[in-house]
Amino acid sequence: MTETKTRNPELRMAVGAIGGLRQALIQDAFAYRPLPPMRTDGPLTRRLPERLRSGAGWTPHAVVLGAALIAFMTGFSRTGNAGVLLSGLLPAACIAMTLVRPVGAFWMSMALTPVSAVFGGVDELWGPSIFFSHLVVLVVVAARTRPRTAAWMWGLTLLFGTLLENLGWDTSSNTAAMAVTSAFALLVVSLVQIRREAEREVTVQRTVTAVERDRRTLLEERTTIARELHDVVAHHMSVVAIQAEAAPYRVENPPPELEQAFITIRENAVAALTELRRVLGVVRTEGYEVPDAPQPTLAELDGLLANVGEAGLTTRKTVTGAVRELPQGVELSAYRIIQEALSNTLRHAPGATAEVEIGYVLGGLGLRVVSGPPTGPVKPSQGAGHGITGMRERVGMLNGEMTAGTTADGGYEVAAFIPVQHAPSDAPVEQA
Repeated sequence: MTETKTRNPELRMAVGAIGGLRQALIQDAFAYRPLPPMRTDGPLTRRLPERLRSGAGWTPHAVVLGAALIAFMTGFSRTGNAGVLLSGLLPAACIAMTLVRPVGAFWMSMALTPVSAVFGGVDELWGPSIFFSHLVVLVVVAARTRPRTAAWMWGLTLLFGTLLENLGWDTSSNTAAMAVTSAFALLVVSLVQIRREAEREVTVQRTVTAVERDRRTLLEERTTIARELHDVVAHHMSVVAIQAEAAPYRVENPPPELEQAFITIRENAVAALTELRRVLGVVRTEGYEVPDAPQPTLAELDGLLANVGEAGLTTRKTVTGAVRELPQGVELSAYRIIQEALSNTLRHAPGATAEVEIGYVLGGLGLRVVSGPPTGPVKPSQGAGHGITGMRERVGMLNGEMTAGTTADGGYEVAAFIPVQHAPSDAPVEQA
């Protein structure tokens, strides 16, 4: 029989508090933890000259060492050569120690307090140099650790000072002043740390969100392309199956071999169509309906230009080379690229004009859409660049190349080349 041990909430709280204290101030208390140089890409430091900027990273070290010098001079001016070791050198050493062993510097400062009160020639538990050095140690260690560590250090300082005063030390009581001053200083440091941590988390979250948004946009665009290609291929496979079934009836007394060939063609077309729907049909979302009309091609580009013209975009189309029929997937992607480029012009460059160039060359199809700078009174809308991502994805899936960027006059240019295997039946290419 296993005995179940239960603990009351107070005991669990005490155990958790002891564990937090051990982790914050006891575990590896004297570990070597050098203070790294400060970042120099802030709003102020990045404006400095290069030589000064490289040295600005050591500003925190200089400030700490300057505080150590102040502590030494305070102790020396108060006690002279007689008590300079306890009231000057050791407090300064505690401050300097925070640069390499921060938690160990706190324990060293705590141990120095009663020794300095007895042998340092001061009339207070926290003499001037000890008071200053311990306050600096608390602030530096809190800045280099976590707010929880700052809370533990403040609590131990208050408890230690109260305990020493209650033991009957023949010194003045200034533990309350130490508690109030250190509490205010540690509160400020903790608030600054919490704010910086929140800013870092927000920056990380924004980065993750931007990456996820781009990834989601890419997946959505791929899904759209897969749907369209599925509809195109399924349409052609259906036509092949129907023509193969009807072909024997168009020939009078066809030989059995011909009939069997058409039957085999139809069976293969139906099997391929079934497999295509099974594999690519998974990209359809619930409620998606196959369009009744065929997918658009470059033959319908004039209708698109007329449509955007009614929306206020003046366009000019230029076609070079011998116009020929291309694979429907290429035609569809080319139409969508031009459509997206013109839509971007409407959104981001109101009042601009656009030139659409289509080049039929031997190795494929060239596209170029150039829009001028915005001239209208309407303020351009800001986009996230998802349209460019979609165009690149379409060109990439067809093994093509694409460039997009601003022009010298402030406009925008989208250029793409989609390779197409040349068929012997294609007409000769005309020179532009």
